[in-house]
Amino acid sequence: MALRYSYISARPEGRKAPLDVKNEGFCSFRRSFCVFGQLGDGQAKGAARRSVKSNRVKSPFKPIPVEDLGSYVGQSERTVLDQLERIYRQGMLTSNGDSNDVLLPMEPLWTGPLFEGKPVKVAYQGVRGSYCQEAAIRAFQRCDALPCEGEMESAFEALESDAADRAVLPVENSLDGVIGRNYDLMLRHPDLHVVGEVLLRINHCLLAVRGAEKRRTLKRVISHPQALAHCQRCLGALGVEVEAVDNAASAARFVAENRIDDTAVIGSAVAGREYGLEVVEEEMQDDSSNATRFLILTKKNPNNNSSAVSGLKTTVAFSLKEGTTDLCKALSIFAARDIKVTKIESRPQRENPLRMVRNEEQERKSSKCYFEYVFFVDLEAPVADDHPGRVQMALDSLRQIAGFVRVIGNYSVLSVLS
Repeated sequence: MALRYSYISARPEGRKAPLDVKNEGFCSFRRSFCVFGQLGDGQAKGAARRSVKSNRVKSPFKPIPVEDLGSYVGQSERTVLDQLERIYRQGMLTSNGDSNDVLLPMEPLWTGPLFEGKPVKVAYQGVRGSYCQEAAIRAFQRCDALPCEGEMESAFEALESDAADRAVLPVENSLDGVIGRNYDLMLRHPDLHVVGEVLLRINHCLLAVRGAEKRRTLKRVISHPQALAHCQRCLGALGVEVEAVDNAASAARFVAENRIDDTAVIGSAVAGREYGLEVVEEEMQDDSSNATRFLILTKKNPNNNSSAVSGLKTTVAFSLKEGTTDLCKALSIFAARDIKVTKIESRPQRENPLRMVRNEEQERKSSKCYFEYVFFVDLEAPVADDHPGRVQMALDSLRQIAGFVRVIGNYSVLSVLS
């Protein structure tokens, strides 16, 4: 009896130890999976739903211990890059130019103008003081953070127009799950690719104008709805009015510029420094394990055909010719080659979102309707790899059943930021 997958969704285990920390200090999100399927071979009449907890996938690479991260601060980018190459080196992959369905050489985060003594221009959505800015300045020691007000796509446009060298993109929070629209953006901008990942612990701070007795005069706390939801217990203890706004960093700027003494903002410590606000209290979040994954993007270099060091992760997007019921076949391609799938995410296809399938097994023929999905998977190949091209070979096999295959990035996880 066969089970055909028709939908799969993954959620971080947000309320129960969402970060899995090994002895060496390397972190990844724990996930719970919800799978919808249909029993085939004429055996079933309905859908089956299963919820299983994922096993921790042991990273094949030697991680950077948390206690050693501080030793990298203040070192030259060349020194850090040499360390990362030494740690993550596993073999070589060949690039075939700017094709979307082959593995490109991994680019370190620090390549480009930085080696000429210039800071890297890093675009991010929002105003100064956002967590995107914090991720950017943590990822790049010499960083010229470039705020892009408006939608997230404005940061992509800054990168495509060469106004920025890199862009920071939040894709997942350990409490709230994935940011689906940002996965859609990566599909809409095929000339950009991922060159790194940063995991940032979120420290929600209570920010207020300096010089007043805050707890006695405070009447109102404002922030983004997500931040307010993360800090419910602390806000309840304060006994103040709570108001949701579109952007926490913009709210911090408004409170600072207008010197509103009775209103505080929940935001980042970076916002406090940017606008001269006092950090009344740190770690306001109910869950101390709150963390966000950010991806670092850059423009593809069509002239780069050389081999390069393989990255810790490969992110691939694909659809399936026969629809989502072939998902099990797709995943088995990676399993057969000992390639670990560390994350899978599904997004509805914007074009032709529905598939009608005739059911020939029943006496009275009928049609079934499925949503069509694009799947994003994060892959890891073994560190002791006798076949350094195994990921590329797996993608070649995947194309036989896929509608399209696109390599989003081949990259390393820079560090876990505390």
